[in-house]
Amino acid sequence: MPDTSPELQDEVASLIVSTLNLDVSPEEIQPDASLYGEGLGLDSIDILEVALVVSKRFGFQLRADNADNVSIFSSLASLTRHIAANREK
Repeated sequence: MPDTSPELQDEVASLIVSTLNLDVSPEEIQPDASLYGEGLGLDSIDILEVALVVSKRFGFQLRADNADNVSIFSSLASLTRHIAANREK
């Protein structure tokens, strides 16, 4: 099971907030709330920006053509699980 520690989740939330200059604090992002639309309100351009920063920070490629992107980016918790499973150690 990948390490989905609270510290990693906090780091990912901080990365999202700083990358997109959001008007929320990382602590306000609910782990299971949607990143798209009604949840955090991100759009496809926001997701691309987050994917680029996550790829650079954690050392693995998030591809735009990945069929799993909808589930990967569905919530902070799912993105954190994906990072934990795929990042370079």
